[in-house]
Amino acid sequence: MTDVLNIALAQINPTVGNVAGNVALITAARAEAQAVDGGADLVVFPELCVSGYPPEDLVYRPAFLDAVEKAVQGLAALTADGGPGLLIGAPWRDKHLTYNAVLLLDAGQIVTVRFKHHLPNYGVFDEYRVFAAGPVPGPMVFRGVRLGVMICEDMWFEDVAETLAESGAELLIVPNGSPYELDKPDVRITHAVARASETGLPLVYVNQVGGQDDLVFDGGSFVLNDDRALAAQMPWWRSETALTTWSRSEKGWTCAPQTLTPPRDRLENVYQAMVVALRDYVTKNRFPGVVLGLSGGIDSALAAAVAADALGPKRVHCVMMPSPYTSNESLDDAAAVAKLLGVRLDEVDIGPAMQAYANMLAPLFVGTNADITEENLQSRARGMTLMALSNKFGKMVLSTGNKSEMSTGYATLYGDMCGGYAVLKDVYKTTVFAVCRWRNEHKPAGALGPDGAVMPENVITKPPTAELKPNQKDQDTLPPYEVLDGILKGLIEGEMGVAAVTAKGFDEATVRRVYRMLKTAEYKRRQAPPGVKITHIAFGRDYRYPITNGFQDDGFQDGGGVA
Repeated sequence: MTDVLNIALAQINPTVGNVAGNVALITAARAEAQAVDGGADLVVFPELCVSGYPPEDLVYRPAFLDAVEKAVQGLAALTADGGPGLLIGAPWRDKHLTYNAVLLLDAGQIVTVRFKHHLPNYGVFDEYRVFAAGPVPGPMVFRGVRLGVMICEDMWFEDVAETLAESGAELLIVPNGSPYELDKPDVRITHAVARASETGLPLVYVNQVGGQDDLVFDGGSFVLNDDRALAAQMPWWRSETALTTWSRSEKGWTCAPQTLTPPRDRLENVYQAMVVALRDYVTKNRFPGVVLGLSGGIDSALAAAVAADALGPKRVHCVMMPSPYTSNESLDDAAAVAKLLGVRLDEVDIGPAMQAYANMLAPLFVGTNADITEENLQSRARGMTLMALSNKFGKMVLSTGNKSEMSTGYATLYGDMCGGYAVLKDVYKTTVFAVCRWRNEHKPAGALGPDGAVMPENVITKPPTAELKPNQKDQDTLPPYEVLDGILKGLIEGEMGVAAVTAKGFDEATVRRVYRMLKTAEYKRRQAPPGVKITHIAFGRDYRYPITNGFQDDGFQDGGGVA
């Protein structure tokens, strides 16, 4: 029986479906953990690291599960060299059912398999759809040490940890695929402390890092000793393998304290979430870069800054597309942003397209007055221009709309909503302002963009405008953003009704108007590109309201919307 154990935490960035690539990451992390002074006895990886998380309906494909099984067998054979054992996650078939499993590999064999007991079925998670729930697991024995392994959600409940402790587990290990959202790191620590307190056991928490479609994983793996003290804290937002040293005494196992990575600022986490999500979405889908409309406004400036930090300025192509309503101030601000970021900026005048559409539609528009139709034609001319550049040169169109706009429908279908990814989709306008100021004062770790300020002060301070008609301002149509965002947070994240939001101090008529806009814009959001989840409830898998929806709690009759 050993009294010393070296456990490596492998915080890797897998890609869903890329089994061979994920195996290469696992193999490289094992080699790194083996080569470090002292050498690892065991390397712990995140949940479903072989398949990538979340694998969604790939789990239904026998060929995919065959590839996963073959990969696991190959990894098991790797451990025949007498080096570190592996604790990996994979979808695993057993008696005609498929489970979210963790597998212990050592001495050339698959030593033990355990299945996830609590399958999350809320928000972005729908594991009940593709996996069977396993029984409450017992410990795994690794080189004489009884490991209590809980897969992600199993840590959020008392029963799994309690059963493992009662069955003789000596320490708890939690492989995770835990997506980022605001304040999530604190929630994880709270649950981990609760399990350590209840069982009196130390706990190892290993999370993945990187972007996967509309989710982003922030890493932040950690170790708690049995006294709930933080013994190890790995970095957020980057891949890393860390070796921890454990010793056994009469009281049990203890991890030797390490230098702890300090917690990140809330705004830094929001910014890094956008950077990492965009970088991985573009890179994993093999786009050469992005193209976006740079209007001179704050949203497109922030999107361009994120893109430059994620991909490097050379992979970012900005296009200013003026109309007769575009101000010289906007032209100057767009040019200043592009200069600060070091990105390419071209100009395409959409005036001829506006005139062409006016001439084409004139026979059908006889007797009507100009209205939002003509405004939206401008946005759609810009969307068509960006898509043409994307088709010609291969770069992905980056949409620049924020959550306040997406919530209220203050966006044009097939216009500014077009694109492959909407990096600000879950960022409220008030947060956009705050993040811009943060980025002007800080360059986050790993950013590929320039040092120093990335946008002029005027871009942040001037009143937002779509510039689709003379003297237009956003707040001609919308409440002030500090009011709008407060109402939206109550309606969306708070899942509150009109009366409850009004009771928080907002004007009832304004709340009713915002509620109506939120509800009638659902059909637009269903056609919007994916974007990274930041808040507790993001549009998409978190927010699944029907488009055709007769329910209302505000007492007025519903009506139609505009595109």
